[in-house]
Amino acid sequence: MASNPAPFERLALLASDTPRAQEACETLSRQGEWVPLEEADAVVVLGGDGFMLHTLHAMIDAGRVIPAYGMNLGTVGFLMNRYDRRNAIAARVARARRWSISPLRIEAITQDGECHAFCAINELSLLRETRQTAKIEVTVGDRVRIAELVCDGVLVSTPAGSTAYNLSANGPILPLDSKLLALTPISPFRPRRWRGAILPDRMKIILKVLDPAKRPVAAVADQKELRDIAEVRLAIANDIALTLLFDPGQSLEERIVAEQFVTG
Repeated sequence: MASNPAPFERLALLASDTPRAQEACETLSRQGEWVPLEEADAVVVLGGDGFMLHTLHAMIDAGRVIPAYGMNLGTVGFLMNRYDRRNAIAARVARARRWSISPLRIEAITQDGECHAFCAINELSLLRETRQTAKIEVTVGDRVRIAELVCDGVLVSTPAGSTAYNLSANGPILPLDSKLLALTPISPFRPRRWRGAILPDRMKIILKVLDPAKRPVAAVADQKELRDIAEVRLAIANDIALTLLFDPGQSLEERIVAEQFVTG
């Protein structure tokens, strides 16, 4: 999966609206000639993980996805590289290793019957909207696996997102090339001992909200929220390849492995 093809000829530069990212953008803009995103072979993204997800989603929506090299000017920076204005950015991008990931494709139906289609790069979460616990029917493949999951919510995570909300909900960390999905309950009440499942990413998942009038549920896909959900259908979008660029020795795969040995 990791490779280093011919260097990119045309780079675009995008920055979040935070002061740190804007200051870095002004500095890097003097390091060479930049082109608009629609003309670029790759894009340099300045900000945090949230802005990287925003950029990737914007490219998916536009129907043109190019490799993205992130520089961390946010908080965690799991999807980003270290920011260093002393080294020429073009040289760093040229040396970067490529890692390809595919998002979840989601079809969500609201209580009023409207159908919405979108993607999630990290995870899709169903979350209760009120003090009432959610009741959700869980179907994997062609079988109902849990007729009634009583919980605060449930999430489906890709390997790239398995160290984010999924890990906070005590879900498993998935190797990047595992071709697996994590199905993780959030504060489950019944069945009390169910801790989730690890599933082949070729399997389709259906989450149906039970008693939605009394127990409304919202769907959150990365940064997109949709309320009053009746049902969501999920499957990996193998036809969409998102390419992230990392400095040598700092790949996303290595970060996922390293996260499992954090003790402090």
